[in-house]
Formats: sequence, structure tokens, C-alpha cells
Amino acid sequence: MKQEYVVLVDSDNNEIGTMEKQEAHQRSLLHRAFSVFIFNPKGELMLQQRALDKYHSGGLWTNTCCSHPRAGETTLDAAHRRLMEEMGFDCELTEKFSFIYQTPFDNGLSEHELDFVFTGVFEGMPKINPAEVASYRWITLDALQKEIQESPEQFTSWFQIILKEYFEHL
Repeated sequence: MKQEYVVLVDSDNNEIGTMEKQEAHQRSLLHRAFSVFIFNPKGELMLQQRALDKYHSGGLWTNTCCSHPRAGETTLDAAHRRLMEEMGFDCELTEKFSFIYQTPFDNGLSEHELDFVFTGVFEGMPKINPAEVASYRWITLDALQKEIQESPEQFTSWFQIILKEYFEHL
């Protein structure tokens, strides 16, 4: 498997280097990331269920797509690239906000990310990549909030953090 690198940044988004992704997550170093929220014309959010064999949070539900830009790649370009790689479609994306968060995982890794949140609208059927995604579904934001309150363990920790930020920026 090809090694992936993340772009390390300071809290003002100044690039300070790159590091292999696993090492950055082991050391909990701040790096650039993005999260994509895709809605249909009815206003429902597309969730993805992470592939069961992912190195963390396998089988949990999360936002439509998220990942890290590569060195020299804008977050917008990276968001389009990963949307195609994970969900098999692309659409216009709009950056809504960015913020810093940190969350640990059960396996000793953690996320410490400057996360850029994008939204888009898509009407159609995704062609999910089974190496990345086990399933997908559409859900209203009201129903999603209820599900997270009743069963937070079914959702990724970062999605719950990002969703709270999303509602604060509405």
C-alpha cells in the first residue's frame, strides 16, 4: 500500500511540513483536512458508512466524504478528488467554514485537524468504492440529530464534532 502524507500546519494554516499520515495521527500533530457534506434537492444529507476494515472507525456512519489534501493540492481540489474516489461522483462544492478540532480513537491514534467544511448538492446514485465505503444513505438533519442522541456510538467521533460546528454556522 502506498504511503500517504498529510500537510502539517500551525493554527493559522501556515504550512510547516509534511508527515506520513499514520505517524501524524499517532503523534496527534495538527494537519489540514476537509469534510464534505452532500445534500440532495430535498435537503437530506448523504451519509457514508465507513468500510468495515478501515484502520479506525470501521463500520461507523459519517459525513459524505472526508480526507486530507496532498502537498501542493488545494483543499477544494482534494475534496473533489476524494468525493470521486470514495463515492464515485462529483458536484460543485462550496467552502462553508474551517475550524480546529482534536479527537482520540480507541486504537491509540487521534485526529488533530484544521478542517475545511464543504457542502454541495447531488441528485443521483453514487458508485461507492467498497474499499472505502460499506454503504450510504440519505437522512434529514432532524432525524440525524435524533439518531446521534440515541446511538452516538454508531457515528464517527469527528462527524459529531463537525456536525455541531455545522449547526453553529447555519
